[in-house]
Amino acid sequence: MGSIPTYCSYQTNSVGSLKLSPHIQFQQSCNNGVMFVSMRNKTQLAKRRATNYGTHPNSSRTPAPIVCSTGMPIIFVATEVHPWCKTGGLGDVVGGLPPALAAMGHRVMTIAPRYDQYKDTWDTNVLVEVIVGDRTETVRFFHCYKRGVDRVFVDHPMFLEKVWGKTGSKLYGPTTGTDFRDNQLRFCLLCLAALEAPRVLNLNNSEYFSGPYGENVVFVANDWHTAVLPCYLKSMYKQNGIYENAKVAFCIHNIAYQGRFPRADFELLNLPESFMPSFDFVDGHVKPVVGRKINWMKAGITECDVVLTVSPHYVKELTSGPEKGVELDGVLRAKPLETGIVNGMDVVDWNPATDKYISVKYNATTVAEARALNKEILQAEVGLPVDSSIPVIVFIGRLEEQKGSDILIAAIPEFLEENVQIIVLGTGKKKMEEELMLLEAKYP
Repeated sequence: MGSIPTYCSYQTNSVGSLKLSPHIQFQQSCNNGVMFVSMRNKTQLAKRRATNYGTHPNSSRTPAPIVCSTGMPIIFVATEVHPWCKTGGLGDVVGGLPPALAAMGHRVMTIAPRYDQYKDTWDTNVLVEVIVGDRTETVRFFHCYKRGVDRVFVDHPMFLEKVWGKTGSKLYGPTTGTDFRDNQLRFCLLCLAALEAPRVLNLNNSEYFSGPYGENVVFVANDWHTAVLPCYLKSMYKQNGIYENAKVAFCIHNIAYQGRFPRADFELLNLPESFMPSFDFVDGHVKPVVGRKINWMKAGITECDVVLTVSPHYVKELTSGPEKGVELDGVLRAKPLETGIVNGMDVVDWNPATDKYISVKYNATTVAEARALNKEILQAEVGLPVDSSIPVIVFIGRLEEQKGSDILIAAIPEFLEENVQIIVLGTGKKKMEEELMLLEAKYP
């Protein structure tokens, strides 16, 4: 039997403690023949226009008064945010968790790169200059307000020119497994811009909050791409009396990607030499270079105020040893991890009664009949024999060992000895993509 995920929502009791609440548990089903579909995520863009416009920090206008409710100002910084840009679970969390926190009464902002011409975001006319590497770069902020959350996007050619018109793919490199050479500079720019946004953006869409977020905020940095944020916060702001009360939570979504680079690249970050021990890392691998390296994720863990993960079980897994902790287990044991925030599902977005991508919509009372019809529509769409009595197994995910794709590929010939159909949706390692296409040709 194939596994169909439970539909869940984020239930929150506090900023650092989230529980998963199941709402609907769907029937499970299995599959004859193989269909491999290589498809990138497509962005679903809403049409509602944001009414906020920011104020340039050098403007002569009198700043608007700050209206504050009792919530905490929380700022998520990430390279992905659904539905604008996403390659995996990181985008889902940054898309779905902030509205849940906003519903609790917190003031919430997300900051991500502007990879594309997002139709529902609007230029705030706020520009800031940041020093990245040996150059001074000017960034612009775009903004929209949805479901109680300020969605802010950092506009700069290092983001927009890389993937213009191709949002959902090529966020990190030209091909799967190949990074853009300037990724360190790109993500330094993101972190530096994110530290300016709460101070310079005058946002007034909320009924309960208005004005800049100010300096008494909590930053939630996500994965290695934003791991330098706590370093810049300390070296550039706190030592100058800015953001004195600000805190940083560093959330680990996938520890397999750590941002390991040649040791000499530390100079690109424009950080004091005193931060080098936080980045310094030795492993037994030859990539990207032999010997000592810098490790962004190690620095994020070391320099943040608290470390979070995406589930309580992941906390135990990461500290269990070098294999599951991917050689950062010792660093994590030295800095106690808080209870993980359990990944949930946004039930507004993932609602089968309203989902525009579902051919036959359904609810708890019509699920059995509608899913049988949707199954036949899916079979026809991907070119498999239409027969509601044949079990259909579907795998959706990145094609790499960490996701078990190698086990899946090895198991498919055994599955097809039974009367089943298999559909695989994903992209990843070229070798696995080729193996799946061979299986599709062998078992049409």
